[in-house]
Amino acid sequence: MKRGRLEIIKDILKIIQDNHNSIKITPLIRKSNISSNRFKEYYLEIISKQFIKEIRGKSGEKLISITEKGTKFLEKYSTIIGFLEEFDL
Repeated sequence: MKRGRLEIIKDILKIIQDNHNSIKITPLIRKSNISSNRFKEYYLEIISKQFIKEIRGKSGEKLISITEKGTKFLEKYSTIIGFLEEFDL
């Protein structure tokens, strides 16, 4: 089944969260399981919505980190999905 826009955003944020809140861009693209062109569109959207931010690691590498707003999105998404499943919608 094809994933929708919100599910892809949730998946990207969850990948970051599951990787101790910091991941390099290449593994994030690979783990998100979408093309690099589509990933770029989602990446630009979620960075503009301030769900993620770019940070520098100890050795200067660029890492992606989830923000408080991104964490809140994941919580609300989970609540909505739980509601839908509870009522078999």
